[in-house]
Amino acid sequence: MGSEVTFNRIAMLRAERGISRRQLADALGVHYQTVGYLERGEFSPSLHLALRISEYFGVPIEVVFSLHPFPRLGATAESA
Repeated sequence: MGSEVTFNRIAMLRAERGISRRQLADALGVHYQTVGYLERGEFSPSLHLALRISEYFGVPIEVVFSLHPFPRLGATAESA
């Protein structure tokens, strides 16, 4: 089995809403360190946890998680 890498916007969504890692962890029923591991891409969530995270933020799952890096905000295809 190869290395499965996923990308996410959990930290960005938390920052936008002023939510701490501990608050998110409490809402999801996980340890606050798990949120840190998720944000850094050191841990990929189960489908159930991924769905709960997207539901918590009220956004579609593809807004939170991706198999590919998210484009930088404000970046255009030819900006450099």
